[in-house]
Amino acid sequence: MGIYVGIGGWTFEPWRGVFYPKGTPKARELQYASRAVTAIEVNGTYYSTFKPDTFRKWADQAPDDFIFALKANRFCTNRRVLADAGLSVERFLESGVTALKSKLGPILWQFAPTKKFDPEDFGAFLALLPGELGGIKLRHALEVRHESFCNADFVSLVRKHNMGIVFADAKKFPAIGDVTSDFAYARLMEAEESVATGYRPAALKKWAEIAKVWEKGEEPASLARFGKAKAAKKKRDVFMFMINGAKVRAPAAAMELLKLLK
Repeated sequence: MGIYVGIGGWTFEPWRGVFYPKGTPKARELQYASRAVTAIEVNGTYYSTFKPDTFRKWADQAPDDFIFALKANRFCTNRRVLADAGLSVERFLESGVTALKSKLGPILWQFAPTKKFDPEDFGAFLALLPGELGGIKLRHALEVRHESFCNADFVSLVRKHNMGIVFADAKKFPAIGDVTSDFAYARLMEAEESVATGYRPAALKKWAEIAKVWEKGEEPASLARFGKAKAAKKKRDVFMFMINGAKVRAPAAAMELLKLLK
């Protein structure tokens, strides 16, 4: 169990000379990034299909205790009827994601802001997501972006499947603080470019405290919850990613948060 803090991807032109030392070859950026933070959320898998050799190459470049969270392909979640996503889900999962082995973190299933909560259809979709593949445990994180998901039925459904609800620190998306699995997942999207560490010191301290509460198996009192029951109190992994906002500040924000956690 542990707290992992990271960034979205590792290829971003404005990071060169700011996060990456000047002259760092592009081929060595993942090697550098994976030693500066402890996790990376891969966005490329949302748009493209990769082969097992690519996942294996990523794993080989990262330290043993590093984690890759993968955003599931958009064809799985951007559809009118989620229950019909079986073939797309299978195609994504069978593309080679398990080649990451112990470095495979949660799989992020992101839904459009226009997607409303339909208990029957959403339940059918969750039933399509396996708990393991090729002997490797799969953890599923659900990022919903419509206010209709802020209800006890949704929380209960996700908890029944032992999956996680992504907590979004973003003014434009609902913030659901219920813990529904053996891990917690947060995407922090309110970084400011005028702040060297993206988030101000007080905000980073707050997120460090929240991460520690989650890790201990508790639920932070400061986050809104919608479920009728509390989460089981047990130690859990925590994944926090500095995403969007002022992306140029994401690495600095993640590294500063890691310092606070130490």
